[in-house]
Amino acid sequence: MQQNRQPNRVRRTMNDLVMAEMFLLQATLESAAAISDGITALGREWNGDEEQPGGIPGVLARTADEAVEPYTTRYRYFRDMLAGTAGTQHRLDAPDA
Repeated sequence: MQQNRQPNRVRRTMNDLVMAEMFLLQATLESAAAISDGITALGREWNGDEEQPGGIPGVLARTADEAVEPYTTRYRYFRDMLAGTAGTQHRLDAPDA
């Protein structure tokens, strides 16, 4: 009986790993776009072409927030996805029983 469960467990683990990698790739691309936009806004503020809200510190703070947000959103979604598909409501941040 234990051996029958092992392939399913391995398959589920591999599927979870693939999903995590896809979420990481998505978040990395979105974060890179946010950083690119932030560099553009910083250049405009620096050259005086366009006044940015909050000046240079505001541009840096917004860029940092926008660069981190895709990772936190994807991690939260992935964690919720695992909790919803696992029969025991397993969570990544829960201590092992």
